[in-house]
Amino acid sequence: MTPQQMESRIVRYGDLKPCKTAFIDAHTPGSDQKENFTIIGAGVSESPDQHVHIRETPGFNIGAAGQPPKCRNSLHSHRTAEVFFVLKGRWRFFWGRWGKAGEVVLEEGDIFNIPTGIFRGFENIGKDYGMIMAILGGDDAGGGVIWAPQVIEDAKDHGLVLGRNGKLYDTRKGQSLPPDVPPMPLLTEAELKAYPEPTTADVIPHHVARYWDLVALSDRQPAKVIGAEGRLRDRPGFEVELLSRNSISPDEYSTPRHEILMPMRGHWRLSWAGGSTVLNPGDTAAIPPGLQHSLAPSMTGEASLYRVRNTDDPAGATGRLL
Repeated sequence: MTPQQMESRIVRYGDLKPCKTAFIDAHTPGSDQKENFTIIGAGVSESPDQHVHIRETPGFNIGAAGQPPKCRNSLHSHRTAEVFFVLKGRWRFFWGRWGKAGEVVLEEGDIFNIPTGIFRGFENIGKDYGMIMAILGGDDAGGGVIWAPQVIEDAKDHGLVLGRNGKLYDTRKGQSLPPDVPPMPLLTEAELKAYPEPTTADVIPHHVARYWDLVALSDRQPAKVIGAEGRLRDRPGFEVELLSRNSISPDEYSTPRHEILMPMRGHWRLSWAGGSTVLNPGDTAAIPPGLQHSLAPSMTGEASLYRVRNTDDPAGATGRLL
């Protein structure tokens, strides 16, 4: 593989192209400054303005959300896994029908395997622009977002309408639903009762892993974060590990799986038969199955990255091993 071919499989943090109109709450005050990024796969954006960096899907999608302080993402749900780790800033995650069932604050490097089938939202509570990286289960990322009814209703007051086809229409731009496309129906009260309201005691022990604990566990081998034997025991169609300086040998290796490398701290030298490059925090590298490659920190100091691989498990609900 030539350096040019590999570079086409790396999305650099500084080259990320945001979409500010990706979802139905894009005009709602408090949410109108957020930026969404689709890095690998088609993602769950409802807008044709969303730029997709790498369309190939390895059984899951990679995305990101960037938000200034006090900006929030509205309450929504997914049919498959939604995993976040904090790249920059300090974030509050909250959940429940009205976002009142529970909440947790995550710092940089912390990871949250959010239970499937609950309404969830998040807010940047730091002092600067923050970024969270996302892993979404399934090639189709679960088929789209399910919004809490109040989000769809609020959006109408700000000119946005969501069609049954999952597409967004901006009445401020003169757009309207096509004649054959009805509006997205609101969930009924009976349907809403099927959405759990887990407490913090239900969620945090089984779905949150703290960065510095993972760094400690990765002192001699990769720390298994999400997987059948992970710290967060689950089988959502992919596995997640955290690597730090002494986690793996600098020797070449290959795997029959798709492998996604997402540096968290420091700089990592990725080498293969055709060349080498340095991966930096916020970069995303998609390593194809079977490629012989090596990975090692390229500088002294703190070094960590999240490594994601697909599995033979079908994409589905989180917590299947709890």
